[in-house]
Amino acid sequence: MVRPPLPGEGRAAHLRAVASRPRRVTETTLPRWIENEPQLEEMLSRPSAADVALMRRLEGDIAVLGAGGKMGPSLARRARRAVDQAGGARRVVAVARFTAASLLRDLEASGIDTLACDLLDPQQVASLPDFPNVLFLAGMKFGATARPDLTWALNTVVPAHVARRFSSSRIVVFSTGNVYPWVEAASGGCSETDAPAPVGEYAQSCLGRERIFEHYSAQLGTPCLLLRLFYAVDLRYGVLVDVARRVFAGEAIDLGVAHFNAIWQGDANSYALRGLELCASPPRPLNVTGPDLISVREIAACFGRRFSREPRFLGADGTRALLGRAALCASLLGPPQVGLEQLLEWTARWVESGGKSLGKPTRYESADGRF
Repeated sequence: MVRPPLPGEGRAAHLRAVASRPRRVTETTLPRWIENEPQLEEMLSRPSAADVALMRRLEGDIAVLGAGGKMGPSLARRARRAVDQAGGARRVVAVARFTAASLLRDLEASGIDTLACDLLDPQQVASLPDFPNVLFLAGMKFGATARPDLTWALNTVVPAHVARRFSSSRIVVFSTGNVYPWVEAASGGCSETDAPAPVGEYAQSCLGRERIFEHYSAQLGTPCLLLRLFYAVDLRYGVLVDVARRVFAGEAIDLGVAHFNAIWQGDANSYALRGLELCASPPRPLNVTGPDLISVREIAACFGRRFSREPRFLGADGTRALLGRAALCASLLGPPQVGLEQLLEWTARWVESGGKSLGKPTRYESADGRF
């Protein structure tokens, strides 16, 4: 996964060799394990030197729209910490409905300004102040099959409100790799030049989100970046977490979708933040994921050795999957700081120590696009 097997070296032996080799040291030495939620939140929001350098160049306040979801809080904190380290007085503002008062208090305690806003209400969106830099995270995935009407509203109507209101801003638009077609694993995945072919209403609505921003960018000249994310890992959720928890619980793992991509959410946060400098009109798509083609069977075997439990599987290994190539992202913004072997170590430790779960499986194995 990190390198191809050597001649005569089996895949299992190769994975053991990868897991046992010295860990790479980036700008700061990564912890061997992440033990609790405060440490997890600190790692997710810890800015890199590149993040801080961006804040020395970037002008204007930053808004995180849809800051109440899985990634919004840590992204807002990362931006705030990068601004503080760079110096200056700019604001980082989290915008959400804030149905949970505890999140609002936590963000404000981190020095982040908050604004309560229902982004489905055009009048509330129109009343928001100007922000030169916008990170747009609002959308719906989980429950999309049960409420296709709400899914389409949140994934297409809200973008229309936001695109009109912030036509003079730079906008990083969180999208998804689900806009691509399913491909043979041997292909290595889709690149940004491949035509979208979304499967299912959720994925179709996500392409709709992109088209709305493309339309207003063409009409109004708004610079945007379409950030197509493939499976961020937060330890409380993610495909690696799904596989690890099933192995730990002795549950069977469906191999119908046998490969996937993944990236540490902290790296995805960094790419999103630095993507503000890549915004353009017409909008530029950018795949964001790790460099590895990950085998479900082999990762399950790795976790099985760690947990001293034999993984159970259902079916044969499927040949098609939702996969993306992130070579363009790496060339523009550099490689991820956290590699696959480190993610495996963190995930295994988190699961076997009873770390918290958000209770939201990724449904990576859903080949019919139903979530």
